[in-house]
Amino acid sequence: MRLPIRAGNYLPFATSGLQSLLQYRSTFLITGVTAAAGAAVTVFLWRAVYAGSPGPGPGGFTPASITTYLVVAQVLGVVHANRVDDEVAAEVYRGDIAVMLVRPVSYPLVRFAASLPVIGANAVLVGVPLLVLFAAFVPLTAPTPVDAALFLGSTVLSAVIAFCVNLLTGMAGFLTTNTWGVRMVKQGVVAFFAGQMVPLALMPGALHTLAMVLPFRAMADGPLTLLLGRYEGVGGAAAVLGHQLAWSVGLVLLCAALWRSAVSRLEVLGG
Repeated sequence: MRLPIRAGNYLPFATSGLQSLLQYRSTFLITGVTAAAGAAVTVFLWRAVYAGSPGPGPGGFTPASITTYLVVAQVLGVVHANRVDDEVAAEVYRGDIAVMLVRPVSYPLVRFAASLPVIGANAVLVGVPLLVLFAAFVPLTAPTPVDAALFLGSTVLSAVIAFCVNLLTGMAGFLTTNTWGVRMVKQGVVAFFAGQMVPLALMPGALHTLAMVLPFRAMADGPLTLLLGRYEGVGGAAAVLGHQLAWSVGLVLLCAALWRSAVSRLEVLGG
């Protein structure tokens, strides 16, 4: 049976997601401190590499542009931490998901609606202060208005891809009762191939080719390519956005297909 998709049906889930956030406001402080510490280590390490370069260094980065790339990559990582993987896996393990399956709503859309306040709060309460903090201590590259607009549109697509990746990770709970290992592997793979640890432009040969075709590039390196103007004209920008759009559609369809398959074999373990 195909469920009707009405925005009003999912508004209460978005509201409850916001209320849950307000109950654990200290989480934002912990997330901010952790992200700032991680960004500081990465930024100052790479700034030391580029310190002796009077002009563009490896990958065509300057000290300011490599700093901007790494700081904003950390911000995007915070924005993408929507907790969907944790919550889906926990609901499957506890058996709470059985309650959701009898409601006239789509569970993946419920999780998407509930993740929107998390994404917004992470961006405003953690991402923006993190960006302001680093801007006060290290030089950053200011984007042009066009590049900033392209970056914002690209960031929306990156959030959709991040949601799908996290939803697929959480759905691993249908196969194993403990998804901690799966989530840790996912976190490491995404951070590496998205460019949050090493810019993709600095990766060698076959590794760079692999990173450029995987969906994870669209989560950080793609938006950052647009933000820093590291594309060739309209065609270059369209290629980045096209890569993101293709993976967004593909992952949404994959999530839908795997969700139907998972529900058909659901075995509730909780009580």
